[in-house]
Amino acid sequence: MGLFAVLVALGVSLNDDAGPSSRWLLGLVFFAAFLTVDLAPLIFHLRRQAFKIVLAEIPLVLALYWLPPIPLILARVAAILASQLFRRIPPVKLWFNIASNAASTAFAALIVFAFGRSGPDMPAEAGPYEWAVLAIAVAGFTTFSLAAVVGVITMVQGRISSRDLLKIAIPGHAVAGINITIGLITLVVLQQGPWAVLLLIALASCFAVAYRSYTQFVRQHRTLSEIYDLTRAIADTPHDGTLTDVLLHKVRALLQVEYATLWLPALRRFPEVLLSARLDDSGLVDLTGVPESIRQRVRETGETVAVGPRLGHDELRAELASTGSKDAIVVGLRAGSAVIGTLEVANRVADATTLGPDDARLLETIAAHAAVAVENSRLVERLRHDAQTDGLTSLANRRRITAAIDESVGVRAPGEQVAVLLFDVDGLRQVNESLGHGAGDKVLVEVARRLRASAPSGALVGRPGSDEFAVTLRVESAEAAQALATQLREEIRDQMVFGTLTLDVETAVGIVVYPDHGSDAATLLQRADLAVTAAKTVPGSIQLFSAGMESRSVHRLALADDLRRAIDNDELEVYFQPKVTLTDRRLLGVECLARWEHPVHGAVPPEDFVAVAEHTGQLAKLTEAVLKEGLKRCRDWEATDHPLSISVNLAARTLIDADFPTRVQELLGEYGVAPHRLTFEIKEEGVLDGTDRPMPTLRRLRDIGVRLSVDDFGTGYSSLSYLRRLPVHEVKVDRSFVQGMATDPADLAIVNAVVTLSQQFGLTVVAEGVESELTLELLQDIGCEVGQGFLFSRPLPYERLEAWFSAQTEAESTAAGEVRRLRAVP
Repeated sequence: MGLFAVLVALGVSLNDDAGPSSRWLLGLVFFAAFLTVDLAPLIFHLRRQAFKIVLAEIPLVLALYWLPPIPLILARVAAILASQLFRRIPPVKLWFNIASNAASTAFAALIVFAFGRSGPDMPAEAGPYEWAVLAIAVAGFTTFSLAAVVGVITMVQGRISSRDLLKIAIPGHAVAGINITIGLITLVVLQQGPWAVLLLIALASCFAVAYRSYTQFVRQHRTLSEIYDLTRAIADTPHDGTLTDVLLHKVRALLQVEYATLWLPALRRFPEVLLSARLDDSGLVDLTGVPESIRQRVRETGETVAVGPRLGHDELRAELASTGSKDAIVVGLRAGSAVIGTLEVANRVADATTLGPDDARLLETIAAHAAVAVENSRLVERLRHDAQTDGLTSLANRRRITAAIDESVGVRAPGEQVAVLLFDVDGLRQVNESLGHGAGDKVLVEVARRLRASAPSGALVGRPGSDEFAVTLRVESAEAAQALATQLREEIRDQMVFGTLTLDVETAVGIVVYPDHGSDAATLLQRADLAVTAAKTVPGSIQLFSAGMESRSVHRLALADDLRRAIDNDELEVYFQPKVTLTDRRLLGVECLARWEHPVHGAVPPEDFVAVAEHTGQLAKLTEAVLKEGLKRCRDWEATDHPLSISVNLAARTLIDADFPTRVQELLGEYGVAPHRLTFEIKEEGVLDGTDRPMPTLRRLRDIGVRLSVDDFGTGYSSLSYLRRLPVHEVKVDRSFVQGMATDPADLAIVNAVVTLSQQFGLTVVAEGVESELTLELLQDIGCEVGQGFLFSRPLPYERLEAWFSAQTEAESTAAGEVRRLRAVP
């Protein structure tokens, strides 16, 4: 194309007389005109489309009329070269544009030469013929340029379809037609005389003012539209962590920069965020075009910092140069008066422009919306976190645990099991009541810390209840879950030191595994609760769920209404088990034990209906029913000159009833029984619970004259020396130790120690579970005073007890009156 232009220029110049030097001066004028229209294209917006119009055809019409070919081509080529260099166009594109414009201009000059006259040969006043020739020449210029572009596209990308070619050609020629018309009108006006230039200048000035107002309006409208689109995009972004991605890519595209960066310093549980949307990267990167010093300056002062060739001072420009960016704007994100981060842009992509004050104001507007969005996103994240996290221990709460279990169940691999380990902290209520809830909270926090530190990395540790902790994870088998439960329980059992206080924390652990014990989180957690309850009664305090636990729990729940009816209708029966002195086989009294024969289920185990009574608020009625029956029989025995004492079991909960001693005193008076004939047996954990709550009730009962006994002693973790602080009269050694005396030296040593120390404290010792002659002899040897068990008699109803009296005992007169002794030990 360049060669074509040269040949045309030489050919035409050989047939054209050289003009005066003024033609070359006129060429400089047209060079300036060409350069102006190339550097200042007009941009018009129609709906959402932008149209770029270059007015090159207007000066070309005039140049074809007044300039010879060589000055014309040189002026056009020089203008293109200058404009392209100013815009820093790549070399390949630069030389193509130069060659294309040179060839197109030469082609237009050739048309003028062929069909008309140019330069000096042109008539002083152009007529319709000259207008047509100039119009055809400039149209040829446009067509030739379009053909060059289409040819290059075809070579690089393949043939262009006719439809696409028309889409390119029609608008281009339409604009060219308008410019040609304006150019011809300008030619006609200029031919009217030198003063016509003033009219053209006035017209051009008015057009420039109007176009400037139009561009300002369009720019403001576009900015407002883009801000609106940006705020809508931010508002429509779900709170799923994609806000940063949407915000930064929108800002980068809006301000046409290489980097758009969001920086949020670490705040409480939120980590530091430094992410950028970078040109040509689809995702976000942790790179930035702004130095840390400028970012910190904005954080400290809260003021916007803009740096560039025409912005900021030399110190800031030197700091920015270290990152390789030519310009940057950093705006603080504000929440009230605090700066919670920065929004940054760096390195305007357009080579001919840089970031300016208008861009800084625009970014400040965007930053105000972004700050609100960031705060809202953090608020939602905090609410979501709080909704799934225990506030005291920062562990997962029941909601999150349930969701995690359901998720684990849903994505379980073949052959894999999901285990839930539920830990129940024993004695937390006593810690709260004796040391305050602050101490209890410290225990829970420490247990949580130990579980989190000891649990496998893939496990989720949570706190589903006040004194419960759950660990859920994938395991190979139920045995692996049990082994892990044992390990974690031992970690928790280590002593906890709080200042001068040292606590031993015990836990019971219930274990369930999917799919053996349930198919969803609700079922697994419910059955884990049942396993925990069972774990509290087994050695080691670890229990794997079994189907029998659930059936027993459901059975107990179904008994609640039947138990209430049975108590109200006096359908419960009281059995009596004799208590005998071991040295002379004298019958001292009986223990009153409740029994229930259900009309459908048959005999209901006492532990079942007592638990039902305790959980359904019927415990007081059950205790009073047993107490009334015992006092009635005690009164009857007193009337037959065979007085016997009675023992009645009390639950720990009864000891916190302030009205209970008053009711006991009323019943003693009602039945006419001396207080010393009544003994209340309370389990060790009920009396020695580490608090003073039972003490007022115990002291009032003792003041009444009622005897008090610590039942099942040895099953808890109490010290014998603590008994001295209690207003009790008797200690009952648990049957598990008594029955093991004959075979286990450790059990024998324990019973011996209890008997020896209790006697030193002035307490009576009763051995439960005496079932063999050897056990009886061992108890006699160590000085145990009283015993009860199957060796003497099983618990019997009142009628059978009377028959047992006649068959197994004989009356004997003593200085204290007539007493009953066993004839022989069967």
